[in-house]
Amino acid sequence: MNAIEMKNVTKHWPGYTLQDLTWSVPEGMIMGLVGENGAGKSTIMRILLGMIRQDSGTAEVLGQTDLRAHPGIKEEIGVVMDDVNLPSAMKMNEIGMIMKGIYKNWDEDRYRELIRTLKIPEDKTFSQMSRGNKMKAGIACAMSHRPRLLLLDEATSGLDPVVRDELLDILLDFTREENHTVLLSSHIVSDLEKVCDYVSFLHEGKMILVEEKDRIKELYGTLHCTAEELVELDPEAIVGTRTTPYGIDAIVRKDRIPEMETGTVDIEDLFVFMVKGDKK
Repeated sequence: MNAIEMKNVTKHWPGYTLQDLTWSVPEGMIMGLVGENGAGKSTIMRILLGMIRQDSGTAEVLGQTDLRAHPGIKEEIGVVMDDVNLPSAMKMNEIGMIMKGIYKNWDEDRYRELIRTLKIPEDKTFSQMSRGNKMKAGIACAMSHRPRLLLLDEATSGLDPVVRDELLDILLDFTREENHTVLLSSHIVSDLEKVCDYVSFLHEGKMILVEEKDRIKELYGTLHCTAEELVELDPEAIVGTRTTPYGIDAIVRKDRIPEMETGTVDIEDLFVFMVKGDKK
């Protein structure tokens, strides 16, 4: 079963279009969503939450295509957008009291545990917190009403490496329950490599790759060669190239050049080569 399923979703904005997107997130998995600014990551999140309407196609979340018609399903979705909005004049204790009145499944013990684990200051109002602490406060709220699905849009942004690592551990613990799912968009691709089961590449409104993380390293490799050697390769093997003063760096499909030795590729390089390399 898929926790998220989008079929032929299109959304037009001035100068930008999310184009005929068909894509899914399997239940019980962590899906990483990679894309440059303006690629459409936040648009996808807002469509899934019913904050905006797609122009065509269907978007299904936890079995429902219209969250506004099924408001109860929002109890099962935890959300942290790139701009966290919580009551500016309240401290964490007061914010918890507000959330307890909103969510039927609010878990105060879990909330207190996350505040301690993420080291969120309890003596400051939300408006007095740093950007990183505001993001941590949003994460604590999103995870304390026992959701089945977490939608995290740049949730690791503004966090120091130690706290990011603690958050990633929390996400891994979250998905130990089979029906718990995470969609995590991030510019910090190393975070996605640590925790994600699947990775999606979004570029200019198009999904250009969706693959299991471990499978990516099996399918793709790096190759350093000359221009003459590059011409001899199967064109379908070449994902992208970059010309340097010392030759050509390429990322290739290993199954199409089985006789050649290749190096290990990382997810960030694969994405950059696919969208910015000499060969698009």
